[in-house]
Amino acid sequence: MIARRGTPLVLAVLLAGCGSAPLSSSQPSAAATPVSSLPSSPPAGPAGEAAALPIYYVAKTPAGFRLQREFHRVPSADPGSDAVHEMLANPTGTDPDYRSHWPPGTTLRTPVRTDDRTIVVDLSGADAARVDAELAEPTVQQLVFTVQGALRSTDPVRILVDGEPVDRLWGAVSTAEPVERGDDYALRSLVQIDAPAHGATVGREVEVRGEAAVFEATVGWEVLRDGAVVRSGFTSTTEGQRFAPFAFAVTLEPGEYVVRVLEDDPSGGQGRPVLTDDKAVTVRP
Repeated sequence: MIARRGTPLVLAVLLAGCGSAPLSSSQPSAAATPVSSLPSSPPAGPAGEAAALPIYYVAKTPAGFRLQREFHRVPSADPGSDAVHEMLANPTGTDPDYRSHWPPGTTLRTPVRTDDRTIVVDLSGADAARVDAELAEPTVQQLVFTVQGALRSTDPVRILVDGEPVDRLWGAVSTAEPVERGDDYALRSLVQIDAPAHGATVGREVEVRGEAAVFEATVGWEVLRDGAVVRSGFTSTTEGQRFAPFAFAVTLEPGEYVVRVLEDDPSGGQGRPVLTDDKAVTVRP
């Protein structure tokens, strides 16, 4: 796991078909119990104290490249700037499946500011290398989602490079005008684990929290050990067909596990493979 400036905090936040291996048709096992719904946003602390900042990354999925989110706790008096710094700090998130494709060496040139209902992000080195055409749009939206989430704003984002506007980034994405936030349903992965973090060490009662936009509010879950499913079941989001929080808990023996959430498959295997999100965890004795 890559060393980071910030430690991920796993909270859930509401920011604004199918066909892989079948889920168990049974109800959640007796070891899995619902837990309370998540807060709609992370609590804000006094300026300069550690804050939970939503950092977005790009992940490869059966539906193409999609945005996934982690919460990183960093000391912050300027959440917009600190979130952009954190996003650019490493080529992956804490979860190695979450990647940033901004050219290496891209930095925030001046602090993030808001001018006339427009968020201004001035970058240096953003055009130092080419970004593949299929990754260019999600990479720009990675920045938009991250800075808007940190500022709790839906204002469009004007991207400058070395203090100057650019008509297009990497010859692929129009940045002549402020960039609007794209459609969450089209851009984000439809299932997301926020807790536990990838690589976390947890107690035997493992509480899993996240966010999903799924058919009939149904989220499947599995726990794997050495590649074999040892627990499985279903939980529900608070609303269907839109991003909404879910939570469940499962009791596990000490050891190494992978916790997975996945879409329900109303097509019965006739559609695309379902979207999933995995987190490796260690359950301590």
